[in-house]
Amino acid sequence: MPSPIVNTTIQSCVLNATSNLIAQFITAYKSNSPYTINWVPVFQFVLFNTISNPPNFLWQSFLESAFPSNYLVPSSAAIHAAAENDEKELDREEKTHEILESKLHIQNTLTKFLLDQTIGAVANTLLFSLAFAGFRGQGYADAVVTAKHEFWPMMQAGWTLWPFVSLLNFAVVKSVEMRSLVGSLAGLVWGIYLSLLKG
Repeated sequence: MPSPIVNTTIQSCVLNATSNLIAQFITAYKSNSPYTINWVPVFQFVLFNTISNPPNFLWQSFLESAFPSNYLVPSSAAIHAAAENDEKELDREEKTHEILESKLHIQNTLTKFLLDQTIGAVANTLLFSLAFAGFRGQGYADAVVTAKHEFWPMMQAGWTLWPFVSLLNFAVVKSVEMRSLVGSLAGLVWGIYLSLLKG
């Protein structure tokens, strides 16, 4: 069975390829021209995603291990049973794993959110620009100029979507694997925007 990092990379690649195909369709529709698939940008998006997804998965795993979203506290039923000295009820809750309940760690969630929307967003934006400048055959110096030129417009566009996705993921979604799925689904929309931008 493939590892979670492989599963999320494959799923993300499929969604990125789909977003590029949709973007090509939108471009053809808007220009009133026949829809013919250009496989080069599809391949470029899949290649970039294959390279960038594993480090992103590891980044999200690091954030979760360093700043866990949840912590365990005695459940209200367990507190009530303890106050009543109800040993039988406490034993029952322990056996059924109801003695503790999970609470959202707000400080850790906000810390992860801020790190993801600063360090993570900056790294992803710069790497995307540099990679696609390289795909266009630009040398390193020209690629850096392109990345600098594209940086703020892409960051500002990203802030219309990714902070909401990030906060939802950290506050509601429990596992890194499921967060990757939510991120990939949001990435379908974002990929269409990027494909239109790079088209």
